Amino acid sequence: MDRVIFLDRDGTINKEISYLYRPEELVILPGAAEGIALLRREGYRIVVVTNQAGIARGYYTPDQMHMLHQYLNEQLKQDGAWIDEFYYCPHHPVYGLGEYKKACSCRKPGTGMLEMAGRRYHIDKQGSYIIGDKRIDVQAGHNFGIRGILVGTGYGPREMREAMEAGEEPFYDFYAETLMDAAEFIVREGKNRDE
Repeated sequence: MDRVIFLDRDGTINKEISYLYRPEELVILPGAAEGIALLRREGYRIVVVTNQAGIARGYYTPDQMHMLHQYLNEQLKQDGAWIDEFYYCPHHPVYGLGEYKKACSCRKPGTGMLEMAGRRYHIDKQGSYIIGDKRIDVQAGHNFGIRGILVGTGYGPREMREAMEAGEEPFYDFYAETLMDAAEFIVREGKNRDE
């Protein structure tokens, strides 16, 4: 079975920039490449699941997004890290244009992108995680039956603060400051599980 780490993209791997699609604007966050490299060395598959409403709104095309993903992987490989698969949702239920305006199962917190990965990999849900900077990332993971880690990059601190101010129980299974911290937690948990 495959242990899979599902990663949100913006605010988790790279700096949050509204509707990012230009390679020259890509900034990989501190600890992201190192965290991905660690997880790869431990045998995890790395899969990106990203909502891309910029396609729905007509700000950029799927081809431009694919070029960005190729560039991202090229940058990550310089640090011994890379993404196995990229899945994206190009829809938006309100602001989408044409065929992209629809409610779908792939937009997080829906599980469509994770289910697509499940058709490619035989996912060990007990040993798999989703990592993201938003509640919807963690919710998508929980809806799919895996644990969710909130990172303190991107929107993570705001999401955690809003939940605390509302008096909610934590909606995530673990909080990590960076993707590297999340990776180290996952590796520890995996070793504890194997003992």
